[in-house]
Amino acid sequence: MSGPAIDLPLGRTAPPTPDDLVRWTAADSAARPTRLAHVRERLVAEGVDAYFGVRRENTRYLTGFVLGEGEEKVAGFSGQFLVSADETVVLADSRYRVQARDECPGARVENVYGAIASRWPELLASLRPVGGGDRGNLRRVAVEAGFVSHAMWTRLAAAAPDVELVPADGWIEALRQVKEPAELERVGSACAVADAALTRLLPQIRPGVTEHELALALEWEMRTNGAEALAFDVACLAGPRAALPHGSPGDRPVSAGAVLLFDFGAQVCGYRSDMTRTLFVGEPSARDLAIYGLVYDAQGAAFGALAAAVAAGEHPLNRAIDAAARDHITAAGHGDHFGHGLGHGIGLATHEIPSLGRLAPEAALPSPTVFSVEPGIYLDDETGVRIEDLVAFDPAADRLERLTAFPREVTVVG
Repeated sequence: MSGPAIDLPLGRTAPPTPDDLVRWTAADSAARPTRLAHVRERLVAEGVDAYFGVRRENTRYLTGFVLGEGEEKVAGFSGQFLVSADETVVLADSRYRVQARDECPGARVENVYGAIASRWPELLASLRPVGGGDRGNLRRVAVEAGFVSHAMWTRLAAAAPDVELVPADGWIEALRQVKEPAELERVGSACAVADAALTRLLPQIRPGVTEHELALALEWEMRTNGAEALAFDVACLAGPRAALPHGSPGDRPVSAGAVLLFDFGAQVCGYRSDMTRTLFVGEPSARDLAIYGLVYDAQGAAFGALAAAVAAGEHPLNRAIDAAARDHITAAGHGDHFGHGLGHGIGLATHEIPSLGRLAPEAALPSPTVFSVEPGIYLDDETGVRIEDLVAFDPAADRLERLTAFPREVTVVG
């Protein structure tokens, strides 16, 4: 698939207001029964009696219980959950019992402290199979195998040997890739927070300031102007360090004439943004300017392919959109310098499906959804350029919008 190299219209995004936060929380509560119904439909289709979830993003999506980034490492079994035919059970120890009661009004909260295996038979005995049958007559339970250790799996299997544990890989994630209107609004609002933060940072960028100082200042701008948290740690990489697709800021000072790459995002009411901008500190070199132009045009080619698909009411293959950008970079002799995929879905997690890449499972893009478009060229130990925007995609509604409003064009600072 190919199309003209274009830019996309900007979506209407704004930082969150207190009323927005209330409205979005209510929207999640209203959507939760439908989300759970989809899970139960999948269980019936797979011949499974119940679902055991441990991933914190899935916990929030299906139950409303919120754990912060990394908090699951100290929360024990709190926040893990079971879905049966007629109820949702949320596990919580004494530290989280009140929170679970308040955030999960439709769920049964069970106190689990210490080893879950000791409570496992009792918990299963209290559940009614999704496919029908008496309470406690569970024979097969789906488990989020990718997020459960081998040791935990073994203990659960031994605690209830008559119940088969069935690996569930990506079942809830497949639901989460299709976004509800309130979810898209939150991603857009997180984009607005990030856009404004970088705009306010620009006057602070000058030769001599360090990557670490700029990263900290950018974090401050996001956290004090609408972000409840960062989507991920800020990357600020100057000059040759910009050749690292993912890198951490250090005490390296910014130099005149060098590129300066920012990769960052805000979190708003649980949902995240992700953007990359490569700026020029002073007059850019001819080499860096040429590379920037290639990346800019490659992203525009991907936008053009998406626009052609939406105009035709089609759902293009994810690899086809990657190819539209990659072929442009390869034709210019830089194919070996673009090693990662073109993009990824985003929402409750920074990286979700769908994945847009040459190695991604080949599938048609879902909708409505939101994903990044982020081509890049990286010359080891010399320079690097990436431009990343989030795109809202919904052919049925004739919608294709760029949610990241900061300019894509060459920006000179300092």
